[in-house]
Amino acid sequence: MTGVQGIDTAAVPSGPGCVECEAADGWWLHLRRCAQCGHIGCCDSSPSQHASHHAATAGHPIIQSFEPGESWFWNYADEQFYDGPQLPAPEDHPVDQTTPGPAGRVPSDWRFHLH
Repeated sequence: MTGVQGIDTAAVPSGPGCVECEAADGWWLHLRRCAQCGHIGCCDSSPSQHASHHAATAGHPIIQSFEPGESWFWNYADEQFYDGPQLPAPEDHPVDQTTPGPAGRVPSDWRFHLH
């Protein structure tokens, strides 16, 4: 999946957590990285589903997992998994960051809030 429109191998991650959840003191289950601009958003199982909202509004359909040990890419346009190129570091959120996260903002009944 190298040389594919929608992947910028120079785009750095926007931060260690979901941009929108951080701004709203929210929380997430897993994190996804936009392969085109580096936006970090929460996964579709998370309450707010910011990664897919970013893909739809920005027109950036390809994401990469931002979880430790995962390197897969997902294309929202064709709903397929892919292998892709190396993107700039960091490749995932800090390993000491909790999942779900971030610590201190995850409700005790978090499982009931997932999609």
